[in-house]
Amino acid sequence: MNLLARREHSATELLRKLQARGFNEQAIRTVLHHLTAEKLLSHERFVEMYIYSRRNKGFGPLRIQAELIQRGIPQELIDPHLKIADNAWIIKIREVWQKRFKNQLPKDAKTRAQHMRFLYGRGFTAEQIESVFC
Repeated sequence: MNLLARREHSATELLRKLQARGFNEQAIRTVLHHLTAEKLLSHERFVEMYIYSRRNKGFGPLRIQAELIQRGIPQELIDPHLKIADNAWIIKIREVWQKRFKNQLPKDAKTRAQHMRFLYGRGFTAEQIESVFC
């Protein structure tokens, strides 16, 4: 309960953390089942909060998607919340780019490549990145 009181977790995250603390895997799975049944543990709520948090930190949809999959969230739960093709990501990528590069368009191919590498690293799609330079 202490872990859930701090922030939302996925079942996979809780399983790993509790195993690291030496708890029996069968007991952990039983507790996770009860927490899910009582709606104290929700993958949907975790996905919403995670996307909100990472998006506000300037990360793009591809990176957020990869991080959620790594945390044991099925793709079917990610897609409805992430909406990779949503125009709101265009606004977010421009904010991230402006903050990092002070709204200065690249003057040569080398600088443009640097800007693009930064945005790819943040997890934005090629289409979203191209929209910054149009």
